[in-house]
Amino acid sequence: MPIEMVPGWMAGLEEEDVAFIRRFLLASGSLKEVAGEYGVSYPTVRLRLDRLIQKIKLSEAADQDPYVALVKRLAMDDKLDFDTAKLLIGAYRKQKKESCK
Repeated sequence: MPIEMVPGWMAGLEEEDVAFIRRFLLASGSLKEVAGEYGVSYPTVRLRLDRLIQKIKLSEAADQDPYVALVKRLAMDDKLDFDTAKLLIGAYRKQKKESCK
């Protein structure tokens, strides 16, 4: 797929994440089957899927604002957890919106 056709949320994913999504889709969404393929437990695969979902949501929420991009990058690099990143971005946007009134 040409790079310009890749959605922004997908372009920010690591190869490992894309491989996981591919396996998940080929397993028709069966976490049990994916767990077997990876040789890990169901809860481990569930956690990985949850983290990937958070990563995608955070990526979609980010925009060109340097602060938001920094928080997003910290979360993607596991230097900040996703819930904290969402709280920081939400508080920042609320403060920014209020200061524009």
